[in-house]
Amino acid sequence: MELRSVAVLGGGPGGLYFARLMKLRRPECAVTLYEQSPPSATFGFGVGLATATQRRLAEADPASLREVVARAWSHEMSMSVDDVTVALPADDLIAIGRAELLEVLRAQAIAAGVDIRYGGRVAVDDLDADVVVAADGVNSATRERFATEFGARVEQHDGLYLWCGTDFALPRAVFRAETGEHGTFVAHAYPYRRDRSTFLVETDPETWRRAGFDATTAATPPERSDDASLGYLSTLFADTLRGSGLVGNRTRWLRFRTVTCARWHHGTTVLLGDAASTAHYSIGSGTKLAMESGIALVEALDTGTDVESALAAFESARRPAVEHLQDIARRSMLWWDDFPRRLDMPVEQLLIAYMTRAGKVSLGQFARQAPAVVAAGLGQYAGAPVERVPEDAVSWVLDRPLTTAGRSWPTRVGPRGELLQRDRVAVLDAGRTRQTALAAFDAGERLRRTGRSVGVRVPRGLRDLAADALAGGRVDLVEWV
Repeated sequence: MELRSVAVLGGGPGGLYFARLMKLRRPECAVTLYEQSPPSATFGFGVGLATATQRRLAEADPASLREVVARAWSHEMSMSVDDVTVALPADDLIAIGRAELLEVLRAQAIAAGVDIRYGGRVAVDDLDADVVVAADGVNSATRERFATEFGARVEQHDGLYLWCGTDFALPRAVFRAETGEHGTFVAHAYPYRRDRSTFLVETDPETWRRAGFDATTAATPPERSDDASLGYLSTLFADTLRGSGLVGNRTRWLRFRTVTCARWHHGTTVLLGDAASTAHYSIGSGTKLAMESGIALVEALDTGTDVESALAAFESARRPAVEHLQDIARRSMLWWDDFPRRLDMPVEQLLIAYMTRAGKVSLGQFARQAPAVVAAGLGQYAGAPVERVPEDAVSWVLDRPLTTAGRSWPTRVGPRGELLQRDRVAVLDAGRTRQTALAAFDAGERLRRTGRSVGVRVPRGLRDLAADALAGGRVDLVEWV
Protein backbone atom coordinates (compact mmCIF):
# COMPACT_ATOMS: atom_id res chain seq x y z
CA MET A 1 0.00 0.00 0.00
CA GLU A 2 1.29 3.44 -0.94
CA LEU A 3 1.10 6.10 1.75
CA ARG A 4 2.04 9.62 0.75
CA SER A 5 1.02 11.42 3.94
CA VAL A 6 0.06 10.67 7.55
CA ALA A 7 -1.21 13.37 9.92
CA VAL A 8 -1.09 12.95 13.70
CA LEU A 9 -3.23 15.04 16.03
CA GLY A 10 -1.71 15.27 19.51
CA GLY A 11 1.86 15.49 20.77
CA GLY A 12 1.60 13.16 23.76
CA PRO A 13 3.65 9.96 24.14
CA GLY A 14 1.37 7.95 21.86
CA GLY A 15 1.32 10.47 19.04
CA LEU A 16 5.04 11.19 19.11
CA TYR A 17 6.02 7.53 19.34
CA PHE A 18 3.73 6.49 16.50
CA ALA A 19 5.00 9.35 14.33
CA ARG A 20 8.62 8.31 14.81
CA LEU A 21 7.94 4.64 14.13
CA MET A 22 5.86 5.48 11.07
CA LYS A 23 8.59 7.68 9.60
CA LEU A 24 11.26 5.07 10.30
CA ARG A 25 9.17 2.38 8.61
CA ARG A 26 8.09 4.60 5.67
CA PRO A 27 10.80 7.25 5.07
CA GLU A 28 9.11 8.32 1.83
CA CYS A 29 5.85 9.16 3.61
CA ALA A 30 5.30 12.72 4.89
CA VAL A 31 4.47 12.39 8.61
CA THR A 32 3.20 15.61 10.20
CA LEU A 33 2.28 15.98 13.85
CA TYR A 34 0.07 18.81 15.14
CA GLU A 35 0.09 19.86 18.80
CA GLN A 36 -1.78 22.97 19.91
CA SER A 37 0.31 23.59 23.08
CA PRO A 38 3.99 24.58 22.93
CA PRO A 39 6.54 22.22 24.50
CA SER A 40 6.97 24.62 27.45
CA ALA A 41 3.30 24.10 28.40
CA THR A 42 3.80 20.44 29.34
CA PHE A 43 2.36 19.62 32.73
CA GLY A 44 2.24 16.51 34.90
CA PHE A 45 4.71 14.52 36.96
CA GLY A 46 6.24 11.06 36.56
CA VAL A 47 5.31 8.26 34.16
CA GLY A 48 6.00 4.64 35.09
CA LEU A 49 7.21 2.00 32.64
CA ALA A 50 7.01 -1.62 33.79
CA THR A 51 9.39 -4.33 32.63
CA ALA A 52 7.03 -5.85 30.05
CA THR A 53 6.40 -2.45 28.50
CA GLN A 54 10.12 -1.73 28.27
CA ARG A 55 10.61 -5.06 26.53
CA ARG A 56 8.00 -4.22 23.86
CA LEU A 57 9.47 -0.77 23.31
CA ALA A 58 12.94 -2.28 22.99
CA GLU A 59 11.71 -4.61 20.26
CA ALA A 60 10.03 -1.77 18.37
CA ASP A 61 12.70 0.92 18.67
CA PRO A 62 15.74 0.26 20.90
CA ALA A 63 17.29 3.68 20.22
CA SER A 64 14.44 5.69 21.73
CA LEU A 65 14.11 3.34 24.70
CA ARG A 66 17.82 3.74 25.49
CA GLU A 67 17.31 7.49 25.69
CA VAL A 68 14.28 7.05 27.95
CA VAL A 69 16.06 4.64 30.30
CA ALA A 70 19.09 6.94 30.50
CA ARG A 71 16.88 9.68 31.93
CA ALA A 72 14.66 7.46 34.08
CA TRP A 73 14.78 6.60 37.78
CA SER A 74 14.58 2.99 39.00
CA HIS A 75 12.85 2.08 42.24
CA GLU A 76 11.28 -0.67 44.29
CA MET A 77 7.73 -0.85 45.65
CA SER A 78 6.27 -0.87 49.16
CA MET A 79 3.02 -0.77 51.08
CA SER A 80 2.61 1.04 54.37
CA VAL A 81 -0.12 0.73 57.00
CA ASP A 82 0.26 2.68 60.23
CA ASP A 83 3.89 2.21 61.29
CA VAL A 84 4.51 -0.97 59.28
CA THR A 85 6.12 -0.74 55.83
CA VAL A 86 6.90 -3.78 53.71
CA ALA A 87 9.12 -3.41 50.63
CA LEU A 88 8.83 -5.46 47.45
CA PRO A 89 11.68 -6.14 45.06
CA ALA A 90 10.92 -4.81 41.59
CA ASP A 91 12.80 -5.90 38.48
CA ASP A 92 13.59 -2.97 36.17
CA LEU A 93 10.68 -0.82 37.34
CA ILE A 94 11.42 2.72 36.19
CA ALA A 95 9.75 6.11 36.06
CA ILE A 96 10.54 9.23 34.08
CA GLY A 97 9.19 12.77 34.28
CA ARG A 98 6.44 13.36 31.74
CA ALA A 99 8.25 16.46 30.44
CA GLU A 100 11.49 14.47 30.04
CA LEU A 101 9.68 11.62 28.28
CA LEU A 102 8.07 14.03 25.82
CA GLU A 103 11.41 15.76 25.26
CA VAL A 104 13.05 12.45 24.38
CA LEU A 105 10.22 11.33 22.08
CA ARG A 106 10.04 14.75 20.43
CA ALA A 107 13.78 14.73 19.66
CA GLN A 108 13.56 11.16 18.38
CA ALA A 109 10.61 11.99 16.13
CA ILE A 110 12.39 15.02 14.66
CA ALA A 111 15.55 12.97 14.11
CA ALA A 112 13.48 10.46 12.13
CA GLY A 113 12.14 13.27 9.90
CA VAL A 114 8.73 13.96 11.44
CA ASP A 115 7.42 17.49 10.84
CA ILE A 116 6.11 18.78 14.20
CA ARG A 117 3.91 21.88 14.17
CA TYR A 118 3.02 23.59 17.43
CA GLY A 119 0.40 26.24 18.12
CA GLY A 120 -3.15 26.66 16.92
CA ARG A 121 -6.04 24.23 16.88
CA VAL A 122 -6.14 21.79 13.97
CA ALA A 123 -9.24 19.64 13.54
CA VAL A 124 -9.62 16.45 11.60
CA ASP A 125 -11.76 18.27 9.01
CA ASP A 126 -8.86 20.63 8.30
CA LEU A 127 -6.53 17.85 7.20
CA ASP A 128 -5.90 16.28 3.82
CA ALA A 129 -3.86 13.14 4.46
CA ASP A 130 -4.02 9.48 3.51
CA VAL A 131 -4.39 8.61 7.20
CA VAL A 132 -5.27 10.79 10.20
CA VAL A 133 -4.22 9.45 13.59
CA ALA A 134 -6.17 11.12 16.40
CA ALA A 135 -3.97 10.85 19.49
CA ASP A 136 -5.65 13.88 21.04
CA GLY A 137 -6.23 12.50 24.50
CA VAL A 138 -9.09 11.70 26.84
CA ASN A 139 -10.87 14.91 25.78
CA SER A 140 -10.44 14.00 22.11
CA ALA A 141 -12.17 16.52 19.84
CA THR A 142 -11.92 13.95 17.03
CA ARG A 143 -13.79 11.34 19.04
CA GLU A 144 -16.47 13.89 19.89
CA ARG A 145 -16.69 15.00 16.25
CA PHE A 146 -17.57 11.45 15.18
CA ALA A 147 -19.04 10.20 18.47
CA THR A 148 -21.81 8.25 16.73
CA GLU A 149 -19.51 6.74 14.10
CA PHE A 150 -17.02 5.63 16.76
CA GLY A 151 -19.74 4.45 19.14
CA ALA A 152 -18.00 6.44 21.87
CA ARG A 153 -18.91 6.04 25.52
CA VAL A 154 -17.39 7.87 28.50
CA GLU A 155 -18.18 6.70 32.05
CA GLN A 156 -17.23 8.92 34.98
CA HIS A 157 -16.14 7.24 38.18
CA ASP A 158 -17.51 8.39 41.57
CA GLY A 159 -14.18 8.51 43.39
CA LEU A 160 -11.92 11.57 43.24
CA TYR A 161 -8.17 11.89 42.77
CA LEU A 162 -5.51 14.52 42.20
CA TRP A 163 -1.99 14.41 40.77
CA CYS A 164 0.70 16.32 42.58
CA GLY A 165 4.36 15.82 43.45
CA THR A 166 7.18 16.28 45.94
CA ASP A 167 10.50 18.08 45.70
CA PHE A 168 12.50 15.02 46.77
CA ALA A 169 12.82 11.40 45.68
CA LEU A 170 10.98 8.93 47.87
CA PRO A 171 13.14 5.92 48.80
CA ARG A 172 10.72 3.66 46.88
CA ALA A 173 7.22 3.62 45.49
CA VAL A 174 4.68 3.48 48.29
CA PHE A 175 0.98 2.85 48.75
CA ARG A 176 -0.22 4.43 51.97
CA ALA A 177 -3.52 5.39 53.55
CA GLU A 178 -3.95 8.18 56.08
CA THR A 179 -7.13 8.77 58.06
CA GLY A 180 -7.90 12.23 59.38
CA GLU A 181 -10.91 13.95 60.87
CA HIS A 182 -12.82 13.89 57.58
CA GLY A 183 -12.03 10.35 56.42
CA THR A 184 -9.37 8.32 54.63
CA PHE A 185 -7.11 9.41 51.77
CA VAL A 186 -4.93 6.92 49.88
CA ALA A 187 -1.61 7.87 48.27
CA HIS A 188 0.08 6.17 45.31
CA ALA A 189 3.56 7.71 45.17
CA TYR A 190 6.83 6.94 43.40
CA PRO A 191 10.14 8.69 42.64
CA TYR A 192 10.97 9.63 39.06
CA ARG A 193 13.97 11.94 39.45
CA ARG A 194 16.67 12.67 41.98
CA ASP A 195 14.62 15.58 43.32
CA ARG A 196 11.05 14.66 42.35
CA SER A 197 8.32 12.11 43.09
CA THR A 198 4.80 11.70 41.80
CA PHE A 199 2.19 11.79 44.56
CA LEU A 200 -1.33 10.76 43.56
CA VAL A 201 -4.05 10.93 46.23
CA GLU A 202 -7.56 9.53 45.99
CA THR A 203 -10.61 9.48 48.23
CA ASP A 204 -14.36 8.86 48.24
CA PRO A 205 -16.95 11.59 47.53
CA GLU A 206 -18.18 11.78 51.13
CA THR A 207 -14.71 12.35 52.57
CA TRP A 208 -13.97 14.85 49.80
CA ARG A 209 -17.04 16.90 50.65
CA ARG A 210 -16.51 16.73 54.42
CA ALA A 211 -13.02 18.14 53.90
CA GLY A 212 -14.49 21.05 51.95
CA PHE A 213 -12.81 20.14 48.69
CA ASP A 214 -15.99 20.56 46.68
CA ALA A 215 -15.68 24.27 47.47
CA THR A 216 -11.95 24.49 46.75
CA THR A 217 -12.41 22.67 43.44
CA ALA A 218 -15.14 25.07 42.38
CA ALA A 219 -12.97 28.06 43.31
CA THR A 220 -9.82 26.87 41.48
CA PRO A 221 -9.37 28.13 37.89
CA PRO A 222 -8.26 25.45 35.36
CA GLU A 223 -4.79 26.98 35.01
CA ARG A 224 -4.16 27.06 38.78
CA SER A 225 -3.55 24.40 41.45
CA ASP A 226 -5.89 23.76 44.36
CA ASP A 227 -3.50 25.08 47.01
CA ALA A 228 -5.96 24.50 49.88
CA SER A 229 -6.12 20.77 49.08
CA LEU A 230 -2.33 20.57 48.69
CA GLY A 231 -1.83 22.18 52.09
CA TYR A 232 -4.34 19.85 53.76
CA LEU A 233 -2.76 16.74 52.24
CA SER A 234 0.78 17.93 53.02
CA THR A 235 -0.18 17.94 56.69
CA LEU A 236 -2.03 14.63 56.53
CA PHE A 237 0.88 12.83 54.82
CA ALA A 238 3.59 14.69 56.76
CA ASP A 239 5.38 11.50 57.84
CA THR A 240 5.67 10.19 54.29
CA LEU A 241 6.69 13.62 53.02
CA ARG A 242 9.36 14.05 55.71
CA GLY A 243 8.28 17.59 56.37
CA SER A 244 8.22 18.67 52.73
CA GLY A 245 5.08 20.03 51.11
CA LEU A 246 3.27 18.78 48.04
CA VAL A 247 3.98 20.48 44.72
CA GLY A 248 1.16 21.30 42.32
CA ASN A 249 1.06 21.70 38.55
CA ARG A 250 -2.48 22.60 37.50
CA THR A 251 -3.42 20.21 40.31
CA ARG A 252 -7.12 19.83 41.03
CA TRP A 253 -9.51 17.07 42.04
CA LEU A 254 -10.75 14.95 39.13
CA ARG A 255 -12.98 11.96 38.54
CA PHE A 256 -11.52 9.18 36.41
CA ARG A 257 -13.23 8.65 33.07
CA THR A 258 -13.29 5.28 31.35
CA VAL A 259 -13.40 5.73 27.57
CA THR A 260 -14.58 2.93 25.31
CA CYS A 261 -15.40 2.98 21.61
CA ALA A 262 -17.33 0.39 19.62
CA ARG A 263 -15.11 1.27 16.66
CA TRP A 264 -11.66 2.84 16.61
CA HIS A 265 -11.67 4.03 13.01
CA HIS A 266 -13.99 5.93 10.72
CA GLY A 267 -13.00 6.27 7.08
CA THR A 268 -9.28 7.10 7.08
CA THR A 269 -9.28 8.45 10.67
CA VAL A 270 -8.19 6.25 13.56
CA LEU A 271 -8.17 6.87 17.31
CA LEU A 272 -5.04 6.14 19.34
CA GLY A 273 -4.32 6.04 23.08
CA ASP A 274 -6.65 7.78 25.53
CA ALA A 275 -8.77 9.05 22.64
CA ALA A 276 -9.84 5.44 22.01
CA SER A 277 -9.62 3.82 25.44
CA THR A 278 -8.53 4.58 28.98
CA ALA A 279 -7.55 2.31 31.85
CA HIS A 280 -7.40 3.27 35.52
CA TYR A 281 -4.15 4.81 36.72
CA SER A 282 -3.72 2.18 39.47
CA ILE A 283 -2.22 -0.19 36.90
CA GLY A 284 -0.11 2.58 35.31
CA SER A 285 -1.32 1.87 31.82
CA GLY A 286 -2.08 5.11 29.96
CA THR A 287 1.31 5.61 28.38
CA LYS A 288 1.72 1.87 27.91
CA LEU A 289 -1.57 1.56 26.03
CA ALA A 290 -0.83 4.51 23.76
CA MET A 291 2.73 3.52 22.83
CA GLU A 292 1.99 -0.18 22.35
CA SER A 293 -1.05 0.68 20.24
CA GLY A 294 1.23 2.92 18.17
CA ILE A 295 3.47 -0.08 17.49
CA ALA A 296 0.50 -2.16 16.34
CA LEU A 297 -0.86 0.62 14.12
CA VAL A 298 2.45 1.08 12.31
CA GLU A 299 2.63 -2.66 11.71
CA ALA A 300 -0.90 -2.76 10.30
CA LEU A 301 -0.32 0.23 8.00
CA ASP A 302 2.93 -1.24 6.76
CA THR A 303 1.47 -4.63 5.87
CA GLY A 304 -2.06 -3.67 4.78
CA THR A 305 -3.19 -3.60 1.16
CA ASP A 306 -5.33 -0.47 1.61
CA VAL A 307 -6.08 1.99 4.41
CA GLU A 308 -9.52 0.67 5.33
CA SER A 309 -8.38 -2.95 5.65
CA ALA A 310 -5.21 -1.88 7.49
CA LEU A 311 -7.17 0.08 10.10
CA ALA A 312 -9.60 -2.82 10.48
CA ALA A 313 -6.67 -5.21 10.94
CA PHE A 314 -5.12 -2.90 13.54
CA GLU A 315 -8.32 -2.83 15.56
CA SER A 316 -8.87 -6.57 15.25
CA ALA A 317 -5.34 -7.32 16.42
CA ARG A 318 -5.12 -4.75 19.19
CA ARG A 319 -8.63 -4.60 20.70
CA PRO A 320 -8.48 -7.89 22.68
CA ALA A 321 -5.37 -6.79 24.57
CA VAL A 322 -6.78 -3.33 25.26
CA GLU A 323 -10.13 -4.64 26.46
CA HIS A 324 -8.39 -7.22 28.64
CA LEU A 325 -6.30 -4.47 30.23
CA GLN A 326 -9.40 -2.32 30.72
CA ASP A 327 -11.08 -5.21 32.51
CA ILE A 328 -8.07 -5.63 34.79
CA ALA A 329 -8.00 -1.87 35.38
CA ARG A 330 -11.68 -1.78 36.30
CA ARG A 331 -11.17 -4.49 38.93
CA SER A 332 -8.12 -2.67 40.23
CA MET A 333 -10.09 0.58 40.46
CA LEU A 334 -12.84 -1.10 42.50
CA TRP A 335 -10.22 -2.70 44.75
CA TRP A 336 -8.65 0.66 45.54
CA ASP A 337 -12.10 2.13 46.21
CA ASP A 338 -12.40 -0.36 49.06
CA PHE A 339 -8.78 -0.13 50.21
CA PRO A 340 -9.56 1.80 53.44
CA ARG A 341 -11.79 -1.08 54.54
CA ARG A 342 -8.86 -3.50 54.33
CA LEU A 343 -6.54 -1.65 56.69
CA ASP A 344 -7.17 -4.13 59.50
CA MET A 345 -5.33 -6.82 57.49
CA PRO A 346 -1.62 -7.50 58.17
CA VAL A 347 0.46 -5.77 55.53
CA GLU A 348 1.95 -8.92 53.98
CA GLN A 349 -1.47 -10.52 53.52
CA LEU A 350 -2.74 -7.18 52.22
CA LEU A 351 0.02 -7.30 49.63
CA ILE A 352 -1.15 -10.74 48.52
CA ALA A 353 -4.64 -9.28 48.12
CA TYR A 354 -3.21 -6.31 46.21
CA MET A 355 -1.06 -8.29 43.80
CA THR A 356 -3.82 -10.82 42.99
CA ARG A 357 -6.65 -8.24 42.99
CA ALA A 358 -7.37 -8.27 39.26
CA GLY A 359 -6.35 -11.74 38.12
CA LYS A 360 -3.23 -10.48 36.36
CA VAL A 361 -0.72 -11.87 38.87
CA SER A 362 -1.23 -15.21 40.61
CA LEU A 363 -0.14 -16.23 44.08
CA GLY A 364 2.57 -18.43 42.58
CA GLN A 365 3.94 -15.62 40.41
CA PHE A 366 4.00 -13.25 43.37
CA ALA A 367 5.77 -15.89 45.46
CA ARG A 368 8.57 -16.10 42.90
CA GLN A 369 8.95 -12.31 43.00
CA ALA A 370 8.78 -11.85 46.79
CA PRO A 371 9.01 -15.20 48.61
CA ALA A 372 9.59 -13.71 52.08
CA VAL A 373 6.56 -11.44 51.80
CA VAL A 374 4.31 -14.24 50.54
CA ALA A 375 5.50 -16.64 53.25
CA ALA A 376 4.63 -14.07 55.92
CA GLY A 377 1.26 -13.37 54.28
CA LEU A 378 0.41 -17.08 54.10
CA GLY A 379 1.28 -17.40 57.77
CA GLN A 380 -1.14 -14.59 58.56
CA TYR A 381 -3.80 -16.31 56.45
CA ALA A 382 -3.27 -19.65 58.19
CA GLY A 383 -2.84 -18.24 61.70
CA ALA A 384 0.58 -19.83 62.19
CA PRO A 385 4.10 -18.90 61.04
CA VAL A 386 5.25 -20.15 57.63
CA GLU A 387 9.02 -20.30 57.16
CA ARG A 388 8.99 -20.58 53.38
CA VAL A 389 6.47 -20.63 50.56
CA PRO A 390 5.17 -24.19 50.00
CA GLU A 391 6.21 -25.74 46.73
CA ASP A 392 2.56 -26.12 45.75
CA ALA A 393 1.16 -22.93 47.26
CA VAL A 394 -2.27 -23.37 45.66
CA SER A 395 -2.87 -26.80 47.22
CA TRP A 396 -1.45 -25.60 50.55
CA VAL A 397 -3.93 -22.70 50.66
CA LEU A 398 -6.87 -24.92 49.75
CA ASP A 399 -5.93 -27.47 52.39
CA ARG A 400 -6.03 -25.06 55.35
CA PRO A 401 -8.73 -25.79 57.97
CA LEU A 402 -11.40 -23.22 58.81
CA THR A 403 -13.83 -22.66 61.64
CA THR A 404 -16.66 -20.29 60.76
CA ALA A 405 -20.43 -19.94 60.97
CA GLY A 406 -20.57 -22.20 63.99
CA ARG A 407 -18.78 -25.21 62.51
CA SER A 408 -15.40 -26.42 61.34
CA TRP A 409 -14.23 -27.50 57.92
CA PRO A 410 -11.03 -29.59 57.66
CA THR A 411 -10.02 -27.71 54.49
CA ARG A 412 -11.08 -24.52 52.71
CA VAL A 413 -12.78 -26.74 50.13
CA GLY A 414 -16.27 -27.56 51.41
CA PRO A 415 -17.95 -30.90 50.59
CA ARG A 416 -20.12 -30.57 47.51
CA GLY A 417 -23.59 -29.33 48.36
CA GLU A 418 -22.91 -28.92 52.06
CA LEU A 419 -22.40 -25.16 51.90
CA LEU A 420 -26.02 -24.78 50.87
CA GLN A 421 -27.13 -26.26 54.22
CA ARG A 422 -25.42 -23.61 56.28
CA ASP A 423 -27.75 -20.66 56.57
CA ARG A 424 -24.98 -18.41 57.87
CA VAL A 425 -22.74 -19.05 54.86
CA ALA A 426 -23.51 -16.95 51.79
CA VAL A 427 -22.95 -19.10 48.69
CA LEU A 428 -22.08 -17.51 45.34
CA ASP A 429 -21.65 -19.07 41.91
CA ALA A 430 -18.39 -18.28 40.10
CA GLY A 431 -19.71 -19.20 36.67
CA ARG A 432 -17.37 -20.85 34.19
CA THR A 433 -14.87 -18.18 33.19
CA ARG A 434 -12.06 -16.29 34.87
CA GLN A 435 -13.98 -13.04 34.47
CA THR A 436 -17.14 -14.34 36.14
CA ALA A 437 -15.11 -15.97 38.91
CA LEU A 438 -13.26 -12.74 39.65
CA ALA A 439 -16.59 -10.91 39.80
CA ALA A 440 -17.94 -13.51 42.27
CA PHE A 441 -14.87 -13.15 44.50
CA ASP A 442 -15.28 -9.36 44.46
CA ALA A 443 -18.91 -9.76 45.52
CA GLY A 444 -17.86 -12.27 48.15
CA GLU A 445 -15.44 -9.82 49.70
CA ARG A 446 -18.16 -7.19 50.00
CA LEU A 447 -20.45 -9.74 51.66
CA ARG A 448 -17.75 -10.72 54.15
CA ARG A 449 -17.68 -7.14 55.40
CA THR A 450 -21.29 -7.54 56.55
CA GLY A 451 -20.13 -10.25 58.98
CA ARG A 452 -21.21 -13.24 56.91
CA SER A 453 -19.01 -16.11 55.91
CA VAL A 454 -18.80 -16.61 52.16
CA GLY A 455 -18.43 -19.70 50.02
CA VAL A 456 -18.08 -19.72 46.24
CA ARG A 457 -18.77 -22.56 43.82
CA VAL A 458 -15.77 -22.66 41.49
CA PRO A 459 -14.81 -24.90 38.54
CA ARG A 460 -11.74 -26.99 39.37
CA GLY A 461 -9.98 -25.45 36.40
CA LEU A 462 -9.95 -22.12 38.25
CA ARG A 463 -8.39 -23.40 41.44
CA ASP A 464 -5.52 -20.89 41.10
CA LEU A 465 -8.00 -18.00 41.30
CA ALA A 466 -9.71 -19.70 44.24
CA ALA A 467 -6.42 -19.88 46.13
CA ASP A 468 -5.72 -16.21 45.36
CA ALA A 469 -9.14 -15.23 46.74
CA LEU A 470 -8.75 -17.32 49.89
CA ALA A 471 -5.24 -16.16 50.73
CA GLY A 472 -6.22 -12.55 50.01
CA GLY A 473 -9.14 -12.66 52.43
CA ARG A 474 -11.86 -12.24 49.82
CA VAL A 475 -13.79 -15.44 50.59
CA ASP A 476 -13.79 -18.16 53.27
CA LEU A 477 -14.54 -21.37 51.40
CA VAL A 478 -14.83 -22.78 47.93
CA GLU A 479 -16.80 -25.68 46.56
CA TRP A 480 -15.84 -27.44 43.32
CA VAL A 481 -18.37 -27.77 40.54
